[in-house]
Amino acid sequence: EFVAKDVRAWIEAVGAKTAFIEPGSPWENGYVESFNARMRDELLNREIFYSLREAQIIIEGWRKHYNTKRPHSALGYRPPAPETIIQMEPRPVMH
Repeated sequence: EFVAKDVRAWIEAVGAKTAFIEPGSPWENGYVESFNARMRDELLNREIFYSLREAQIIIEGWRKHYNTKRPHSALGYRPPAPETIIQMEPRPVMH
């Protein structure tokens, strides 16, 4: 409860909006619960972050892996976005 108050205050302070599911409608957020469980099991329970910057870097690396490399059973064991992420070689800028 105390954390929820702090989270609500932070959301309001940054000008973000929240989306709530209808009570008694767990199917509306099953994918979120699945994601949270994976992030907790595959990342958060295995790491100790010594700074906010370290957490940002490690979590971003995990997020990229989760979306572009990690197989997802609901997608036939394919990653969700490998086709949409195209690594490009840096090109010189011409003026």
